[in-house]
Amino acid sequence: MDNQLSGGIPEELGSLSYLENLDLSRNRLTGQIPKNLSIFEQLHNLNLSNNHLNQRIPAQLGKLIHLSMLDMSNNLLSGEIPSELRFLESLEILNLSHNLLFGLIPKTFEEMPSLVDIDISYNELEGPVPSGKAFQNVSIEQLQGNKGLCGNIAGLRTCKSLPGVKNKKTRNNHKLILIIATPLLCASLLLFAFICIFILYKCKKMNSKKKDDDLLPILNGKLTYTDILEATNEFDEAFCIGKGGCGKVYKAQISSKKMIEGKRLLSSSQMVNVAVKRLHSSSEMANFKAFLSEIRALTEIRHRNIVKLYGFCSNDQNSLLVYEYLDRGSLAKNLSADEEAKKLDWPKRINTVKGVAHALSYMHHSCSPPIVHRDISSKNILLDSQYEAHVSDFGTAKFLKCDSSNFSSLAGTYGYLAPELAYTTKVTEKCDVYSFGVLVLEVIKGKHPGEYIQYVTTPSHGELRMEDLLDLHILYPTREEEVILMSIVNLAIECLHSNPQYRPTMQLVSDMLDK
Repeated sequence: MDNQLSGGIPEELGSLSYLENLDLSRNRLTGQIPKNLSIFEQLHNLNLSNNHLNQRIPAQLGKLIHLSMLDMSNNLLSGEIPSELRFLESLEILNLSHNLLFGLIPKTFEEMPSLVDIDISYNELEGPVPSGKAFQNVSIEQLQGNKGLCGNIAGLRTCKSLPGVKNKKTRNNHKLILIIATPLLCASLLLFAFICIFILYKCKKMNSKKKDDDLLPILNGKLTYTDILEATNEFDEAFCIGKGGCGKVYKAQISSKKMIEGKRLLSSSQMVNVAVKRLHSSSEMANFKAFLSEIRALTEIRHRNIVKLYGFCSNDQNSLLVYEYLDRGSLAKNLSADEEAKKLDWPKRINTVKGVAHALSYMHHSCSPPIVHRDISSKNILLDSQYEAHVSDFGTAKFLKCDSSNFSSLAGTYGYLAPELAYTTKVTEKCDVYSFGVLVLEVIKGKHPGEYIQYVTTPSHGELRMEDLLDLHILYPTREEEVILMSIVNLAIECLHSNPQYRPTMQLVSDMLDK
């Protein structure tokens, strides 16, 4: 598990007939599950989760009569669940969540004597939920995200689709969905976030006089839409701290009693600052698509240099995202204001470059599938009170599919876009690498490098002069700082190569900056 294995599962594995445990999870395996895995007559545990396996689940797996745990979650498996799985008489745990399975849950699952834990969430299943042993204590989380399941189980009462019903009106006091997951839960929150959005966006109009306690409880925490309205005086302009293409950002103070981080209550009396992004209009499809993209990305990832998403909410009036509040605002603002630029000395600027590099390296190389931000710019880098950099604004982020060409419409900020996007719409990690190169020069010069990019990337530019590179708002660097800055500039120039194939990966950049 947790390697970088790719390609199909070798048919030769079938020769290991006495194998008892097989864990191939968290790799990049593709193709179908080999039918000859059924030859593992002594197999007790089979974990194929978190890969890119596709096609149907082989009915032959029903021959693994000693199997007690079967996990095929987080793949691209399609088709119906084979009824032959009922022959797994020793099976106790079955996880088929986060796939593309459709049709009915086999009624024969009621006959499985040992099955006590089943998770079929986030597929396209429909119809009645069986009433066997495994489904007696199943929770709504283990069933949600399907096309239309029904049954009297864990609050599931009708055959309406779990994401919601057709009435698009919502009550104002929807509870905000708080993102309090640990890294181990991030993967399962990915599609869960989408379902939550549609629950909020499409659920029936409720009686507005009901208490918040009657609202849909999603995850932990008690933060509600009403709390945000009160904290911003119904989005009064006095609370607005920024404006962008998709909406406005407001600063709000929320009682820490409303928020839980992990299992630790922040404080019984502390007021917590949060940033609330309010989309211009929840009815505009482009904005709502960016809203969903940001939720998907920020519920999937956790990193010290990536802004934290605390919660989100959508109704007829507003679509909101609630983030951690970062005191010093955007890098662009700090570079453009004389007094702030002076405070951003060379050690802080070097640390800013490293922070962004670490975040991008994590997104490109530690996330599966990889995430490309597509809009790395100084306005989307936020600084906290210690000048630590945090990548924000994931509205244009794209998850790369290993088996796809990853073409997409043009997105990003002019002046940071990779040159190949002028003639192709193919998105790769190297698009972020180019934007990072621009950002590095901006951090060092104190302003966007503009035409200077063309000069430093021309082979005949000659020797670079430090005085042409540095921000004159602050003191000239020490000899040690000068050496570090020059190495960073040379690394940035490599990132700005016109041919994406010759740009370094962000993992290499991150490693080089740490040396």
